[in-house]
Amino acid sequence: MQKSFILSAFMCLVLWQAQAQELYMPRDIKRAYEKGAHSMDGKPGKNYWENHGHYNISITALPPDRTVKGHEVITYFNNSPDTLRRLNMKLILNIHRPGAARFGNAGDDYLTPGVQIDNFLINGTKKDWNNKTMAATNQMVGLLKPLMPHDSVSLDITWHFEVSKQSGREGMIDSTTYYLAYFYPRVSVYDDYNGWDTLPFLDAQEFYNDFNDYTLNVTVPKNYIVWATGTLQNPSQVLQPEYEKRLQESFTSDSTIHVATKEDLAKKNITAQNDQNTWTWKATNVSDMAVGISDHYDWDAASAVVDDATGRRAAMQSAFNDRSADFHHAVQAGRNSLSWLSHNWPGVPYPFPKMTSFEGFADMEYPMMVNDSHTDDIKFAQFVQDHEIAHTYFPFYMGINESRYAFMDEGWATTFERLIGASEVGQEKADNLYKQFRINRWIHDPATAEDLPIITPSSELRGGYGNNSYGKPSLSYFALKDMLGDELFKKALHTYMDNWNGKHPIPWDYFNSMNSGSGQDLNWFFNNWFFSNYYIDLDLQKVTKARGGYDFSIKNIGGFAVPFDIKVTYTDGATETFHQTPVVWKNDQRQLNLLVKTKKDIQTAVLDGGIFMDADERNNKWAAK
Repeated sequence: MQKSFILSAFMCLVLWQAQAQELYMPRDIKRAYEKGAHSMDGKPGKNYWENHGHYNISITALPPDRTVKGHEVITYFNNSPDTLRRLNMKLILNIHRPGAARFGNAGDDYLTPGVQIDNFLINGTKKDWNNKTMAATNQMVGLLKPLMPHDSVSLDITWHFEVSKQSGREGMIDSTTYYLAYFYPRVSVYDDYNGWDTLPFLDAQEFYNDFNDYTLNVTVPKNYIVWATGTLQNPSQVLQPEYEKRLQESFTSDSTIHVATKEDLAKKNITAQNDQNTWTWKATNVSDMAVGISDHYDWDAASAVVDDATGRRAAMQSAFNDRSADFHHAVQAGRNSLSWLSHNWPGVPYPFPKMTSFEGFADMEYPMMVNDSHTDDIKFAQFVQDHEIAHTYFPFYMGINESRYAFMDEGWATTFERLIGASEVGQEKADNLYKQFRINRWIHDPATAEDLPIITPSSELRGGYGNNSYGKPSLSYFALKDMLGDELFKKALHTYMDNWNGKHPIPWDYFNSMNSGSGQDLNWFFNNWFFSNYYIDLDLQKVTKARGGYDFSIKNIGGFAVPFDIKVTYTDGATETFHQTPVVWKNDQRQLNLLVKTKKDIQTAVLDGGIFMDADERNNKWAAK
């Protein structure tokens, strides 16, 4: 009996795996599965690995001097089964060099000499470096001896760079306020399906990093405050006692603590009064570090409970120009984000000790930090901050390759922004903003580039990059949520997140994890949404009276398996709504014949997709003659 049961279970698993292979899979991805690095059940394979680094970084920034000097020691661990004869270094700030390849134009204030390597040692031996010829955002560096599997190499690098006057994701906010990101040379990701990540940074698509351990020392003049990824190790050495006390109080406070106000800053006695102070930060198993520096930014702080089981709190801090009214609300808005995301969607406790909202110009996320621009619309400021904080989970809790598959992180942040927005401003306002800000421009743009499959690598996209990364994948997540229901959808999502937290998932890991977590073969749905050139356009062809109600004949011109409502008005003036989940398209994604059961006579009917906006609403209506 037991043997028969086990055999039956095994056969079911084999059948399920065979069905799961229906999805198109590129040859390099297939090889990763064949090597056992990934598994068809959605989990990392028995042979999964990822490389890791220990980064000990020290930088000195002395505004208004724009030259930042740095020194780092990287211990890089090769956990792969491969012998590495060279390393690919990422030098992101070389995007600022004149002549660098980039998607957009660059003004004079954007241009700098890029990363200037002063000294490069490999296991103590000097490596020749020519800053004129080694000027790209990727630079292969040959090793003196091969780095064997499960061995490590030490890199000792001294470098400097100029802070860009034109601030975007990083750069000068004003003459004494800098936001530093991607500022240190790092070893590129070497992974199980692509080898070295050598995609050039073009100032459009985003980033892909290993999970590393960091110690970061930031030396600045007195009266400058530093905010950074990680946990400040030496507050008593860099802050005067009163301000350290306020900071410590904020870690257990629901109310906003004004650690440093405009009036405090004017006194110039917040920091230790050494000529220079070194602020030390630590972060473990994170994918990047970012830094904000200013001598005149307000500093607000509080905290929120993010894990009810343990009572753990996460700090929420904000650094901003005093005249920016929206940022005076940033800490409380951020507390709401941390708590809501932890308790609702995705419903995973915020995984880091803190979050800092820094006023800049980017509207961009970093581990434990967001660099957001000022706006006079306080609600829109909260909306943007919600989106950036939501990125904590994708790509930072999950090590997403944003350069290649941006929909795996931007699509989720877009989804969470609508979900949390409904709790903040109401469902109608959240939906209207979502439709106008995320969907409208795509659905009414018939350009070929906008209908490329979502699975198209982001690195190969230009015209359709934004909509393929944000709105379209977000709609797919909402469609699946509608079809599975909240409880099962969350169970499947948590299966995916549990499988790949702290690792590097690829789209097929998402598809397979959702199949496993839901207990369903959803490949028909994933094929429809991710591997097609579809869009949204339903055609209500005809409505005929039938036994028990009315037959609705609906053509799916666009092709996407979307949920929709049939809203009917009866001859007596009453109205009724019949909701249809995407499952109605499972057997035939182009034509649907549906019986709406009713005993009353229908006068008019309309198809309403809600957030699933229709490209041509003229064919969505029917009226009895």
